Amino acid sequence: MSYQNMARIRWTSEAEAWLKEIHDYIAEDNPSAAAKVVEEIHEKAQMLCQFPDMGYRYRSEDEGEIRIMLYGHYRIVYLRREDEELIDVLGVFHGALDMDRYLP
Repeated sequence: MSYQNMARIRWTSEAEAWLKEIHDYIAEDNPSAAAKVVEEIHEKAQMLCQFPDMGYRYRSEDEGEIRIMLYGHYRIVYLRREDEELIDVLGVFHGALDMDRYLP
């Protein structure tokens, strides 16, 4: 598949929930830092529009490849679909978490 046109990013409800949890946790001590981290995670994910392979391959699925892009202490997990120019952000995980427990 060619990504000559920019891919579109779609955040799953699970990914949005993880991001909210990250925000809320950081905001307990520093609300402005929490907003900055969430904004920067969104900006990093937007890079996938032009560079969908920038993360490393985690595993292959029927729909495409699950890939992981690093941002600081966090891992942005996404599905790079083979059949359309759409990237699904599946979750944002702290590096200390065992992702295998959360990815079906």
